[in-house]
Amino acid sequence: MPERFPIAICLLAAVAICSSVVAEEITKEWTQWGGDSMRNNTPVGKNIPTEWEVGEFDPETGEWDATTAKNIKWAARLGSQTYGNAVVAGDLVFVGTNNQDSAYLERYPGTVDLGVLLAFDRETGEFRWQHSSEKLKTGRVHDWPEQGICCAVYVEGDRLWFETSRGEVRCLDTKGFYDDENDGPYTDEPVQSPEEADVVWVLNFMAAPYFVSQHNMCSCSITAAGDVLFVTTGNGVDESHINIPSPDAPSFLAVDKNTGEVLWTDKSPGLNILHGQWSSPAYGEIDGQPQAIFGGGDGWVYSFDPAGDGDGNAKLLWKFDANPKESEWILGGRGTRNNIIATPVIYDGKVYVAVGQDPEHQEGIGHLWCIDPTKRGNVSPELVFNSADPDTEISHKRIKAIDEDAGDFVRANPNSAVVWHYSEQDSNGDGEIDYEETMHRSCGTVAIKDDILYISDFSGLFHCLNAQTGEKYWSYDMLAQAWGSPLIVDGKVYIGDEDGQVAIFRHSSDPNVAMKDDGGEMVPYYGEIEMGNSVYSTPIVADNVLYISNRTHLFAIEEGATPVLKTARVE
Repeated sequence: MPERFPIAICLLAAVAICSSVVAEEITKEWTQWGGDSMRNNTPVGKNIPTEWEVGEFDPETGEWDATTAKNIKWAARLGSQTYGNAVVAGDLVFVGTNNQDSAYLERYPGTVDLGVLLAFDRETGEFRWQHSSEKLKTGRVHDWPEQGICCAVYVEGDRLWFETSRGEVRCLDTKGFYDDENDGPYTDEPVQSPEEADVVWVLNFMAAPYFVSQHNMCSCSITAAGDVLFVTTGNGVDESHINIPSPDAPSFLAVDKNTGEVLWTDKSPGLNILHGQWSSPAYGEIDGQPQAIFGGGDGWVYSFDPAGDGDGNAKLLWKFDANPKESEWILGGRGTRNNIIATPVIYDGKVYVAVGQDPEHQEGIGHLWCIDPTKRGNVSPELVFNSADPDTEISHKRIKAIDEDAGDFVRANPNSAVVWHYSEQDSNGDGEIDYEETMHRSCGTVAIKDDILYISDFSGLFHCLNAQTGEKYWSYDMLAQAWGSPLIVDGKVYIGDEDGQVAIFRHSSDPNVAMKDDGGEMVPYYGEIEMGNSVYSTPIVADNVLYISNRTHLFAIEEGATPVLKTARVE
């Protein structure tokens, strides 16, 4: 998350309740994380529910009792830990999870730990097929126990691409084996049946010649431009949390989506990786220049020309240090320097991104940045020099960018791309920075509509800002950690939290419109709905159906829906 930013005075009325959806085409599919490559979770829908009841679940079997359900079209059993966001394409819904307690395949009982990608029928929630990623034998340093597929898939037509927990990019046939074909060149699936995934090709970036050593897991939600996929590999530290075993391994890849051929690689974070690399890339054309934008495990944002340099290498357009130079990395989250877990968002020709750390590192100071992506080179807010040669910029250091004892000092960068920065802001003008006036570490990705930006932080604050100026409009304390990101749709804003509640606000910069007074306390206008378990994922909408995953179930939520009852588990 970011630093200081100029604040413009808002002269317009703050209310921005969206009423234009009738003139917009309803979003029918949601084919990747964020909906498209610019990653802004703002689909078009109408009559999206603000009230629902999820029903009851048998604590022993997990079976759904829909007797008390309201506005629930269907519910599908997931594993015991679900972080992957749903994707809706064609007649299927895809979601990543683990295998514990779900066990859709007889050959993998619920006691077998797997990374699992599930495909469900979009209309009924019936199980269709499963891709299974067996755990790496190297253990938790590369493939954390009981953590499954943590990314969202990318879908085009009858092809799907995703990053497995085993350090791979895999291309699947969305039809699976229901078409009675084994699509290749990969044809070595151990079981070829309708309940199993049909793999088209595999790129293993842990193997030669790349030798990536991801830390704990891979979680990149792939995006693409034309025939080119953009991938973050997850390269990171070893079990000591100090050494980086593969500093020359690529952190970022461009891959031919049809063949799995690697087109170019980049290792920029190198020895400066702080922990792991779990951000997902964005892509957009800005001021006539296509850009593939990555958040690095060193806390820098990198933008590349998607075409590369023509020799298998990346072509850097700009890079941006998203931490203050005086910040310091200390193991276990005790420091002030952060990496980037959130996904960059492209909106109105600008890039928005927050910094954060592994949620196990708990709370800490954060920064949210608005970046001008038309700049080139090192566009960080500040540059570091040394008194021995005060005219030559020195290279970045991993633990702390400056060493004052060695004569390092900081200068403002005349080529800075900072549009604004939000870290703390005295919104009430009392001369003090309150808890609610502070941006904390975040796993969350921004969502923006009508120049109104929303983001959750890991301390449970939900922030609303002016996307053009960084001026803070309001914040709301959810009183629970937030891992996911907002959804803006149908004049409403949805955000889930670890306590299992989804808060629903009116889409407005005016806190008195976004929220309502409940006995002297401002609360979300439409209230907070109990989901029955922690919500680590992000709500999405496709064809006027709201999809939300809690830890153990995926819900399709639709106004006036009658529940579809089914038995989809293998006992």
